[in-house]
Amino acid sequence: MAWFKREKTGTLPSLPSEEERKVKTEGLFSKCPECSHTLFKAKLEENFYVCPKCNYHFRIDAQQRLRLIFDNGEYTEFDQNIASTDPLNFVDTKPYKERLAKTQESIGVLDALISAKGKIGGHNVIVCAMVYEFIGGSMGSVVGEKITRAIELAIKEHIGLVIVSASGGARMMEGALSLMQMAKISAALANLDQAGLPYISIMTDPTTGGVTASFAMLGDLNIAEPGALIGFAGPRVIEQTIRQKLPAGFQRSEFLLKHGMLDAVIDRKNLRSYLCQSLDFMIS
Repeated sequence: MAWFKREKTGTLPSLPSEEERKVKTEGLFSKCPECSHTLFKAKLEENFYVCPKCNYHFRIDAQQRLRLIFDNGEYTEFDQNIASTDPLNFVDTKPYKERLAKTQESIGVLDALISAKGKIGGHNVIVCAMVYEFIGGSMGSVVGEKITRAIELAIKEHIGLVIVSASGGARMMEGALSLMQMAKISAALANLDQAGLPYISIMTDPTTGGVTASFAMLGDLNIAEPGALIGFAGPRVIEQTIRQKLPAGFQRSEFLLKHGMLDAVIDRKNLRSYLCQSLDFMIS
């Protein structure tokens, strides 16, 4: 006689579906592209999107930048309704108008720059933050117009200016009109200098092309985040032109600081306090 008896339970329990087999923590972790360390997204956000293991600075969007810089993350946006009219009726793989409309819908802004006003360390300041997700943060007529208007407002209200650059350079879809923005913004910055008002330029990864060749390098104080790619032409183009191998770390912010192209390289977690101290010194 058997000691144990198996009771009939009917059908066996069904195996979990493919959807149910998915890891419950999917989307909660990120991998650092520099050191491959697995990071909990909530902790990464607490650390200003900087890897705690290797100090790699993840790219963040313009709204995150503004919240990071302004006192209590509070600011008022202006000139947000300016959009490109496609002056050249440009077409490459698709019409420029179509590319603009699709990007505007997906990103939620009309062009590659957000202009905002608020306080940094108690000082009234205007901050322009470039939107890299918008066609590579490229500088077209709208970006040039919005920065120029921001500079003019800073002069009118006698307050400081900060520009956060993140760009691939001038926007090819607007041709020479995009290149003209370099001179337009530079002339406006000369007026800001004549008014005795401070301009702080913050360069993030990447800051290249016509943006580097104009307003990004014209600050009274030029600073950058660690590891940011900063330059005019790309390393490959330079190597092909000069027919020499470039040194390690070429065009990274630390290299530029060492060779006198930057005033400081500041970790993101220290950026706001650095701006507060700088504005205390620069604004009487």
